[in-house]
Amino acid sequence: MVLFGKKTQPLLGLDITTSSVKLIELSRSGKRYRVESYSAEPTPPSSVSEKAIVDAKAVGEAIRRAVKRAGAKATDVAVAISGDAAITKVIQMPSSLSERDLEGQVEIQADQYIPFPMEEVSFDYEIVGPNEQDPELLDVLLVATRTDNVDQRQSAVSAAGLATQVVDVEAFALENACQLLSHQIPDGGMGQSVAVVDIGASSTTFSVLSDLKVVYTRDFNFGGQQLTEEIMRTYGLSMEDAGRAKKQGGLPSNYQPEVLEPFIDDMTQQVSRSLQFYLASGGGREQPDMILVCGGCANIPGISDVISSRVGIPTEVGDPLGQMKISSKAKSQGVHKDATALLTACGLALRSFD
Repeated sequence: MVLFGKKTQPLLGLDITTSSVKLIELSRSGKRYRVESYSAEPTPPSSVSEKAIVDAKAVGEAIRRAVKRAGAKATDVAVAISGDAAITKVIQMPSSLSERDLEGQVEIQADQYIPFPMEEVSFDYEIVGPNEQDPELLDVLLVATRTDNVDQRQSAVSAAGLATQVVDVEAFALENACQLLSHQIPDGGMGQSVAVVDIGASSTTFSVLSDLKVVYTRDFNFGGQQLTEEIMRTYGLSMEDAGRAKKQGGLPSNYQPEVLEPFIDDMTQQVSRSLQFYLASGGGREQPDMILVCGGCANIPGISDVISSRVGIPTEVGDPLGQMKISSKAKSQGVHKDATALLTACGLALRSFD
């Protein structure tokens, strides 16, 4: 679903987080995708806080460096706002309405569901299809956010000399990207319930998909930053050195039992808790058939095995690039080692092909 913008081709998928900006550019030949360019750059400290951009100029410079390193050709960008910053609601509209009348009626109804003055809000909608109970009605997905959330991202992208064409919602970008994980799911995901755990730097998104459509999502404040901070405290390292050691190794022998394993235990508890929240959310929920773990921490050796043994559900590390061709330019930027952290960026880049 494209929100607050128009589709264009090609698009850079740009994922802006508290720790980094990640961009990826895709092309397609037939049904197969190819990574044309990729890069990631750290965001300056405190420039992004809880997924809100605090310093658009500083983030824009990080984006500019990433574009230069990637050698990306596209100048149009798709970005995403967090699910916490968006209001989503399925509403019903008469199927007889013209496109212009439908837009007017959606705006009138939107005012009932949005707890902010409409002049402070950006919203968009998409027709889902005929209502199952009444075929004379259409189900319409309404999505809204404060305009400030859109403006923050547009300002950062503009500061990098690029143009924002699509502002998506992270949950929809993830759903879009899950087609790239279908090769890891029995029957390509059809008839399957799959939990996707995307572990970010400061937060994790737990989503459940049925037939590759998101039916539940929950964000919680836990991520790789906690592991970095524990390494800093335990070994007296700077943030930069701790982050490097976490990725490259070389820490003392007590690292695994005293630092890493407690972190994995905490992560597993969070996943188990999210499963319980999902099962208690109503509608006859059943245990997912499998779990896919994504994000930077998905590269921790054995994390999928630990989660699987603790929650009793088959678990794998999700790789959205597993079926793609990779350009030599993208390989040189280490796209393979970062693959598990590129779910949102890939979902955004795929908007080029909507």
